[in-house]
Amino acid sequence: MERSATDIMQDAVVAAVLDAIVAWKAASGGLANALARDLGAVHQNTTLADLPKEVQAAITGSTRAAFNRLLKEGYTVAKGGPPSRTPPTGSRPPRTDGPPRGPRGPNRGPGKPPIVETKRPPRGGGPGGGGRGGPPRGR
Repeated sequence: MERSATDIMQDAVVAAVLDAIVAWKAASGGLANALARDLGAVHQNTTLADLPKEVQAAITGSTRAAFNRLLKEGYTVAKGGPPSRTPPTGSRPPRTDGPPRGPRGPNRGPGKPPIVETKRPPRGGGPGGGGRGGPPRGR
């Protein structure tokens, strides 16, 4: 039975997590407090270099095993590089309705709203201006 790449990668990720947990236990020397402290220090910006050597080795081995398993199942694993800049097939045709896009006047770049000047009516609520819009007061 042929397995999808998603199924293979899911198995590989589960194995990597379990390997990392076992390595973390070994790195803590069997001390629960040390394990809790080490796990508490992990955050979203933690890098591979920030982890204990045992965990680094487990992650490296799991990654290598995942790629080997994909190759064994017949998938192609390409070397990394920038993605191609070719437009996707079935892309939309150029826009023809509305004003052309681009700079909108002097020193205006895309994404900046156009400057619109409006004139405000004089304060005072109308002719004779009396303050807050009511009838003019006599003194």
